[in-house]
Amino acid sequence: MATTKLTWLITGCSSGFGLSLTRAAQAGGHKVIATSRNPSRTPDLVAEIESKGGKWVQLDVNSRDCGSVITELEGSGDHIDVLVNNAGYSIYAPIETFEEEEVRAQMETMYFGPLRLIRTVLPHMRKRKSGVIVNMSSGASLDGIPNMGVYAGAKAGMDALTKILAKEVAPFNIRTLTVILGTFNTNMPNSVVLGKSPLPEDYKGTFTEQVQGLLVSGKIKPNGDKDKAMQAVYQVVAGEGVGEGHQTEKLLPLGSDMTPRLKGVQDYLGNALEVFGSVTNNVDVDK
Repeated sequence: MATTKLTWLITGCSSGFGLSLTRAAQAGGHKVIATSRNPSRTPDLVAEIESKGGKWVQLDVNSRDCGSVITELEGSGDHIDVLVNNAGYSIYAPIETFEEEEVRAQMETMYFGPLRLIRTVLPHMRKRKSGVIVNMSSGASLDGIPNMGVYAGAKAGMDALTKILAKEVAPFNIRTLTVILGTFNTNMPNSVVLGKSPLPEDYKGTFTEQVQGLLVSGKIKPNGDKDKAMQAVYQVVAGEGVGEGHQTEKLLPLGSDMTPRLKGVQDYLGNALEVFGSVTNNVDVDK
């Protein structure tokens, strides 16, 4: 794949990871179809990407008809080789206080939107017997901090779905890549959205309240450089650099803060097996 020039469709390109990955793919000689909800708000970026042979199209992943963008592109000859589900946001609140409309809005953007695009692009990739589905996930899906429960649930749900998807599409030479991201220098820390419901009095003085205070103050400093991270994503997808020889890998953790989280997951699962292993293996039907 390293010598093949691909057509990428990337969601959420007006800033952050999406814009960085768009630039990395274009620098590698690939064609990028960048998307955002309101392209008219970023005319300079649209001009930059299109001047380098790319396209910029309007796409709102919350729309139940968002897959029609892929159908139209494929119909006009833009065969999508790489779909990158990047668009997203987070609402911060304790799980107890979330309003259902907030949960549904979060799931719409982080789960149902990507799923619609995946389901729309797969028949085309299956017909061509090639393609890559890239889902931008988060360390929150492994072990998040308080106030990120619904966001973490949405990401973890997509992670689990993608594991199964990888098995289903492997016979068609389609692969998946889940990118688990730590804290990076994107706009996300500066665009904090708190839940509508006030924090109950019992939460005063707890770690949950402390985290909310840090989020609002902007004092949580990112560890990672988004451009370095997206260069790594680009290389793993294209089979170049750090991705050479690793095209079959399905999980890419990025950010130094991911190392303790990954080890924490190992310990969490290992402890369960150590404590309850004998029980786990002794509840089968008697033979």
